Amino acid sequence: MRLGFSFFLFLFSASIFAQQVIDAKIPDTTTHWTKKNKVGFDISEIAFVNWSAGGNSAISGLLKGDFSRIYAKGNQKWVNDLSIRYGLNKQDGFEMRKTDDAIQINSTFGYRKDTITNWYHSAKFNFNTQFTNGYAYPNTDKAISRLFAPAYFFLGVGAENASKSKHRVFYISPFTFKNTLVLDQRLANQGAFGVTKALYDSNGNILINGKNSKTELGFLFTSYYKKEIVKNVILVNKLVLYSDYINNFGNIDIDYDFMLDLVVNQYVRATIGARIIYDDDIKAKEEVNGNQVTLGPKLQLKQMLGIGLVYTF
Repeated sequence: MRLGFSFFLFLFSASIFAQQVIDAKIPDTTTHWTKKNKVGFDISEIAFVNWSAGGNSAISGLLKGDFSRIYAKGNQKWVNDLSIRYGLNKQDGFEMRKTDDAIQINSTFGYRKDTITNWYHSAKFNFNTQFTNGYAYPNTDKAISRLFAPAYFFLGVGAENASKSKHRVFYISPFTFKNTLVLDQRLANQGAFGVTKALYDSNGNILINGKNSKTELGFLFTSYYKKEIVKNVILVNKLVLYSDYINNFGNIDIDYDFMLDLVVNQYVRATIGARIIYDDDIKAKEEVNGNQVTLGPKLQLKQMLGIGLVYTF
């Protein structure tokens, strides 16, 4: 899978390079490439000086970027998206803590039989991981996640339906391979993120190391919906559902993203959002009497509110 990921990054880079070559030439109105880049920075801050009601000063920052390269010609379409997020929070009296951390790459190639239908025969690739270590705060001695621990790959074939304006897109794949990588051996030995954990003897010595990957074959459904509900208020919904045929079919992994984008002007925007994740392979961890205890799977919820600068080019 590492080779496959490297090959995909090569293709993604090639698409960017191809677009740059086109841009460097005399403008050509027949080009089939379109591109969009958006970078932003959100910040929130609260400070107290001799505040009688008490409180801790805090500052948070979130750097985000979305980059797309789309090729469309006739009945063919190739959509490539790269999304990155990284956020930090510093609260008075506490160490710097991470608030967001994500790298996501999506690539979808589709073909339709004519220019009338909204249905495409599609192949989809998706990759997710993070930049830096994650911790169950306040414990920062042992990471509970790292770069490529986990990393998720999805590769499948199916059908995609997209409206003419592209504000609504949904994809159905009855055959999608999901590969989970845990390239940190300590986490792999614990069986983190669903991989097979290490085998120990009666003295606690490792006989067989935990596996660094887990492969599944299942059913994938994704949907995307974007609409301006009132002037300068844009609603964005993203939903991903996955169920493995082999292990507990019907037990559905859920990844739901909801966002309201409030446009102040071309460069200033406010966002209100929430993300809900449920994955039976992800076990919650909790600090109990100074020890990190692994619990069962739980519903994960993240809420976001920010205002910041956005630049599109």
